[in-house]
Amino acid sequence: MPNQHGRRLTIQTAIESIQAKVRARRSWIEKLEDRLVAIFGTIEFLIFNLSLFGTWIALNSGVIPGLKPFDPFPHIFLTTTVSLEAIILAIFVLITQNRQERINSLREEMGLQIDIITEQENTKILKILAEVLKKMGVDVTRDPEIKKMLEPLNQEEIERQLEDQLKKK
Repeated sequence: MPNQHGRRLTIQTAIESIQAKVRARRSWIEKLEDRLVAIFGTIEFLIFNLSLFGTWIALNSGVIPGLKPFDPFPHIFLTTTVSLEAIILAIFVLITQNRQERINSLREEMGLQIDIITEQENTKILKILAEVLKKMGVDVTRDPEIKKMLEPLNQEEIERQLEDQLKKK
């Protein structure tokens, strides 16, 4: 029988592996999305953009002799390009957040299921302990807290109470 630390480590490893499993099942387009978001979310990308915009504005401000601006002030083409880039970047961020939310939901569901199993196991252990104490001549039936702890958890009632609380907000 594995010790408690080993069991917790196993549970933690299972929860962490959800993300690894989801990452392994990504389509090629999802892998590309992740690669692009990883690039777009760097200081290097920011510096690249600032350099590009600065160069663009310098080339189109009319201050360089002999160079005719191709996108003169108010830099309509630059504005359009930056707007399109912002839209595309926002979409990539939303896609990544949605995928991460799905992973988090799986983790939460797994955690909930483990918590339910743990609660059932704890109740069973308490029942066994109460039986042992009873055979030793210790009366635990007078303790209302222990009595309540020996009752199985009513998941439906907890869910109903949570839903009622959510309705009040």
